[in-house]
Amino acid sequence: MGARPVSEHRTLPQLHGWDGPWAGLRVLVTGFGVTGFSVADTLAELGAHIVVVDGTATGTKQDDAATLSTMWGDRLEFRFGEDHTTTLRHFAAADGTTDIPELIVTSPGWRPDSPIIAAAAVHHVPVWSDIQLARRLGARPGAKDPDWLVLTGTNGKTTTVMMLEAMLSADGRRAAACGNIGMPILDVIRDPEGYDALAVELSSFQLHYTEPLHPVASAVLNIAEDHMDWHGGLESYLADKAKIYESTQVACVYNAQDSVTEKMVAAADVVEGARAIGFTTDSPDVSMLGLVDDILIDRAFLDNRRHQALELATRADFGSLAPQHLVANALAAAALARAVDVAPASVQQAIRAYEPAEHRIQPVAKADDVLWINDTKATNPHAAAASLASFTDVVWIAGGLSKGVDYDPLVQQVAARLRHVILIGTDSTQLRSSLERHAPQVPVTEVSGSDDGEAVMRSAVRSADRYAQPGQAVVLAPAAASMDQFASYISRGEQFIAAVTALMQDKGFSTE
Repeated sequence: MGARPVSEHRTLPQLHGWDGPWAGLRVLVTGFGVTGFSVADTLAELGAHIVVVDGTATGTKQDDAATLSTMWGDRLEFRFGEDHTTTLRHFAAADGTTDIPELIVTSPGWRPDSPIIAAAAVHHVPVWSDIQLARRLGARPGAKDPDWLVLTGTNGKTTTVMMLEAMLSADGRRAAACGNIGMPILDVIRDPEGYDALAVELSSFQLHYTEPLHPVASAVLNIAEDHMDWHGGLESYLADKAKIYESTQVACVYNAQDSVTEKMVAAADVVEGARAIGFTTDSPDVSMLGLVDDILIDRAFLDNRRHQALELATRADFGSLAPQHLVANALAAAALARAVDVAPASVQQAIRAYEPAEHRIQPVAKADDVLWINDTKATNPHAAAASLASFTDVVWIAGGLSKGVDYDPLVQQVAARLRHVILIGTDSTQLRSSLERHAPQVPVTEVSGSDDGEAVMRSAVRSADRYAQPGQAVVLAPAAASMDQFASYISRGEQFIAAVTALMQDKGFSTE
């Protein structure tokens, strides 16, 4: 088909709703994983002309491309290989040349400095996330228009959004956890029945490519250095996280123990009447949720909040292991839920039913009065600090692929808890250097260097067993990414569990 220059085609403000002028729109979809599939499928349903590019052509991607081609025919073209990821010019023009797209919808992993995204900026081609496309579309005609409850943060996002979904469900709402977790958000909004509320987890990558979402309530759980290589620095990372508060309608939820999140709320352009709601694991002030004598209370969502509080749950409702950061996550989820009038009893019901996700402060075994904990999901210093703060005497298994972060604050914070450190990772220089400066009294054993993750983890676990004493915890909280020695952080956790299980068997203990 002949293509018109972008300036002569439709304008982006028109691209709202299912009846918007999507037909024939030239859209380049970058990345063809789970997100890319849902984007291409949705745009094809809308009648757009789509070219999908991806640097690799796995069997799964080729099968998925065949599926969509069968469904939508020539509305879609697929181009696999690195040579297709360096140019915008994928659309046929009337004169036989190629032209640029009118819109790019990208998977979140594509960095701003990747060739296509950088070229889009030069040519003023807008770049959207799938979240942005979903918000522009809204619910399918005839379906419910859900409340959007959105959250981000450096750590704890998935735990909090799962708790939020459970609170909404316990209150009788049809709810879905989506965004950076669960079902792709475009699949959610295309559900013909619709949802009462969406619990939307957003990464900084997704927020980078997303304009204001006009959520009912929004939250930033915490902020620490992470993904500095992707964002190009802390300032850009903070700016992307802060976008979540823009145009919030009812409640901007912030962490009262993290001043950066409060400053984000203060600077946000919100709907008139929207309130700032804090959460804290200390005693809460007015317009906050917090903890008093192991009782989670609400001093925000009641009329007489200056003189009264609502009891939401107790620390005992979490079960035997209720670390401080888990309580904080529950309070943040409760604040978002209470913003849409979820009853206190529903909050408590969800907390009682909560089961910790695998690989996040996951007890693996206890033998000889030593507790073995898998927190492979602690892929940055902030998450590792939260993990280690849950235990008093720790043999710490740490290290991996650094993401341009500074380990000094972490080591300073946890040094008093450390009894021994076992270093993994192909290059542990940065973490070792921080330990030497700020925890020189703590012995360090290094098993890093090899790219054989299974062997490294086996050696790390055996070393930890030699040094761990009764009453201590051996905690895998790497404070680093996993890709130098493992396929993923999940693989790293699974190798840890396997190594601990083998150790317990050798000792005659059970991990059941």
